[in-house]
Amino acid sequence: MDVYKKINQLKYSQNFLNNNKLVERIINQSSIGSQDVVYEIGPGKGIITEQLAKRCTKVIGIEKDEELYKRLSQKFKDNDRIKIRYGDFLSYNLPRNEKYKVFSNIPFNLTADIITKLTSAINPPEDTYLIIQDEAARKFAGSPYGKERQYSLFLKPWFELKILHYFEQTDFFPVPQVKIVLLQIKKREKSLVKREKSQFYRDFIVYGFNQWKLTLKSALKKIFTYQQLKKLSRNLDFNLSATPTDLNFNQWLGLFDYFLVGVIARKKNLILSFEEQLKRQQKHLLKIHRTGLKD
Repeated sequence: MDVYKKINQLKYSQNFLNNNKLVERIINQSSIGSQDVVYEIGPGKGIITEQLAKRCTKVIGIEKDEELYKRLSQKFKDNDRIKIRYGDFLSYNLPRNEKYKVFSNIPFNLTADIITKLTSAINPPEDTYLIIQDEAARKFAGSPYGKERQYSLFLKPWFELKILHYFEQTDFFPVPQVKIVLLQIKKREKSLVKREKSQFYRDFIVYGFNQWKLTLKSALKKIFTYQQLKKLSRNLDFNLSATPTDLNFNQWLGLFDYFLVGVIARKKNLILSFEEQLKRQQKHLLKIHRTGLKD
């Protein structure tokens, strides 16, 4: 099968850039330099791979499709800066000790899985650049591109997120039906929440977003007293009638910081393992929906 037909028919659907000058320009917007090792997820035709190799010390491309892997291996066999590896990135072992960066045009249907893998790694990338759908980028980046979501709040204590470039749809083959952007996910030099408190922080966010209450005041009334919430709303500059998505990251971080020091243990226990509890409940409800049976 012709490789371009193969690309167009890949079951995990991907849109490929078709302009070397554009690729060079967006890479120049990144922090990638001559000493960096860069991982690329799904190199495809190798247009990004080739430009990355001109700028960094090594590019490691991980290609899932066997035909594309063979073609890429042949294309770059004489380039010492490029190493193409065959496999699924989601099953690939990322470096545990060495610093590295990521620059990729990824399959859009794998966006959440890829971002989760990168940001939850024991040793996450120093800097990540992903070409993804605009809608997904806004979901993960939150404010100032839109309201904060659980996704954005989960990431922001450890990463800074920024949309660096807005593409034209004609920059890709095949031409996509959605808007596409370049999202940067940069690891913070200093975390805003300690790693040992990371799950507690996630539980707090999930609790606040999943109380099925219209306002934050109602959602958090079992955690904070009315006087505490009134004081927090004044100090953090939010309205008591605000909804969870109305608050920005700094306001949520302020709530969590106060929660750690100003709330009694009995109330803290209310949110302990809340994320896992919610997952079990959702799994149980899904089972009932599919089978029509209750345990």
